Amino acid sequence: MFIVQVATECAPVAKVGGLADVVYGLSRELEIRGNAVEIILPKYANMRYDKIYDLRVSYQDLWVPWFGGAIHCTVYFGFVNGLKCFFIEPHSEEHFFDRAGYYGYLDDHLRFAFFSKAALEFLLKTGKRPDIIHCHDWQTGLLPVLLFEIYKYHGMDHPRVCYTIHNFKHQGIAGENVLWATGLGRPWHYFHRDRLQDGYNPSAINYMKAGIVYSNFVTTVSPQHAWEARYSDQGYGLGHVLYIHQNKFSGVLNGLDYDFWNPKTDAHIPYHYDRVERLGKSLDKQALRHRFWLAENHKPIIAYVGRLDWQKGIHLIRHGLFYSLWNNAQFVLLGSSPEAGTNDYFWHLKHYLNDSPDCHLEIGFNEELAHLIYAGADMLIVPSVFEPCGLTQMIGLRYGAVPIVRAVDGLLDTVFDWDYSEKPRCERNGFVFNQEDYQALESAMARAIRLWHEDKNRFDELVANGMACDYSWNKPGQYYLNIYEHIRNK
Repeated sequence: MFIVQVATECAPVAKVGGLADVVYGLSRELEIRGNAVEIILPKYANMRYDKIYDLRVSYQDLWVPWFGGAIHCTVYFGFVNGLKCFFIEPHSEEHFFDRAGYYGYLDDHLRFAFFSKAALEFLLKTGKRPDIIHCHDWQTGLLPVLLFEIYKYHGMDHPRVCYTIHNFKHQGIAGENVLWATGLGRPWHYFHRDRLQDGYNPSAINYMKAGIVYSNFVTTVSPQHAWEARYSDQGYGLGHVLYIHQNKFSGVLNGLDYDFWNPKTDAHIPYHYDRVERLGKSLDKQALRHRFWLAENHKPIIAYVGRLDWQKGIHLIRHGLFYSLWNNAQFVLLGSSPEAGTNDYFWHLKHYLNDSPDCHLEIGFNEELAHLIYAGADMLIVPSVFEPCGLTQMIGLRYGAVPIVRAVDGLLDTVFDWDYSEKPRCERNGFVFNQEDYQALESAMARAIRLWHEDKNRFDELVANGMACDYSWNKPGQYYLNIYEHIRNK
């Protein structure tokens, strides 16, 4: 099967969040399974060009229709860890991708509408006719509209579109000028509740809604999040649209790159280990303590790794820190916030706890440190308000750090409570709490800390259970192939 991924991120060359890891991991898995996979990305000025091998011009004169005229583009080709990637570079006064950042600009809706149009124009002009075009998030939501309203009448009636939503919160809202820019026109046609019209603003179009309505199949990043998006406020107003299109909507749990996240071979940790032989984990715990000047004592290390914002349950992270210190445990944090005030608060907390032998806060992000913390920690808290999929708990399981998570979205699909899960004992791998309050978090942390102190054999069994879990791309890869086969035969 010939599959083209169209996305605005791909690890490690252009990464802001989990989207980049998914595009890379899924593409790699599909290629391993014998499919022809190509990825189309914007050519950002601030990409990691050192991660692209043999970057060269692939298509010199791509003219993309835009606002009744056309914008000249150059398309580059290069390998990203062996994957075939094309990078679209527009030469225009707007400098769509020649900027300091990836997102956050007032014209983002135009930048990525243009990218979607350019990707299809590139496929058209080069004669590429993929079986599947797989689009991701709001930035590519207009692509299936453009394909089925314009490009299928120019010889591109073969491709089918799978559309994956990674975050319902950001949907892409624009006015009718985007319709004229892309050549769709006909605002009276598209400004309809069954097509592109936004549910909150009848004078705006919604890119994510467009992707849902026009694609052949829609996925989100975990089965539980698919349910939450339809039946709770996690859909951010798109629940009714998902209900209408429920026959082509499902959740597929994201995978984790098991070659990169592998305690047996990880170049970022000093000692290696696996599920059977875990002496290296004890030594990594010592190394983590030495790195952060923590006391050598008989206490578990509880860690948090990730963003510091409302979605991640910032109030619970702070409470978990102090609860650890009050209850015979050590605490390590690695993270930063997009909000200056939150960063300032945690810097203040860091200085306040600076002399504590049982606590270290690292404000910022460091890839090497993240690996060492996963390897050295006994437990990991993930108290998210919502978490569409979540990779942190998967990494924790892989590295033998027992996750303590809130029962929401992808966390509920991957972590099964040691005491209360209906799963067999051999499949229970962590601790789960339900409510978004201090008492709920404390109940789970208390059970985890007590098990570590009072029954080390049972705790080791729990660690082994987690390390036995398979959250690689193996199963998700097959799920997506099944979806592709389903829609291409329609």
